[in-house]
Amino acid sequence: MPVTTRDDLSIWYAVEGRERGPGLAGTGAAASPLVLIQGLGYTADLWYRVLPGLSEPRMTIRLDNRGVGRSSVPEPPWTVAEMADDVIEVLDAAGLERAHVFGVSMGGLIAQELVLRHPHRVDRLVLGATHPGGPEAVRMDPAAATMLMDRTPRPAREIIEDSLAFLYAESTTRDDIDGDVRARMRYPLRAKAYWGQLDAMRAYEGTLPRLGEVQAPTLVIHGTADRLVQPANAEVLAGAIPGATLEWFPGAGHLFWTDQPDRTVATVNRFLS
Repeated sequence: MPVTTRDDLSIWYAVEGRERGPGLAGTGAAASPLVLIQGLGYTADLWYRVLPGLSEPRMTIRLDNRGVGRSSVPEPPWTVAEMADDVIEVLDAAGLERAHVFGVSMGGLIAQELVLRHPHRVDRLVLGATHPGGPEAVRMDPAAATMLMDRTPRPAREIIEDSLAFLYAESTTRDDIDGDVRARMRYPLRAKAYWGQLDAMRAYEGTLPRLGEVQAPTLVIHGTADRLVQPANAEVLAGAIPGATLEWFPGAGHLFWTDQPDRTVATVNRFLS
């Protein structure tokens, strides 16, 4: 799989699906590529449930954000703006001038900064289970904040287990959870990377005052049972981005694409078509 390198940073990415082939059935148009940006501490492997469906009608490009998986760990501090520019480096390396962008959780924050910094590079924007950052974001549950900020040194599997109650709905099956845990354990998260990403989000000034500038057609997706990012953030984003569409996934947790993968693929493909 390809890697793009700048200074002391190497970003791993993978290109899959059709190479600018035909679009969705009945559209009669070529489908633009889709960039997939994951959340805090997650590698691109966590797209595995929805990747086949999203890659069938178009090219997809997924990346490991700086610090995680197969990407390198530059010296912190990092910024959300730098992580947005990392995505531009990947687009450049893949030879793509424009693409759709789908970011979830922290990846949604990166996607917002990306469309604001580089509006000419984004066709359509999908924001999943995310928030605007900064003081305008709806604050998370105190128990979730405590979980995220726990600095107690522990094995990676134990840290993951402690986070599960905030990531999934009560109806999520243990088999589905275990599938995600296996994907996360493929490249265990390094503490330096976790705090580098988390501190970048905590220091971020947020996007809300600038979201009125977004010109890309935008879809906001949020699970109603999300315990990590308050669902009210979806209404904040959709209300601030001109013409944005808000799609609720009833009963889905923070990782809505695990709880409702078929609906995720259908909703995103319909919007991008």
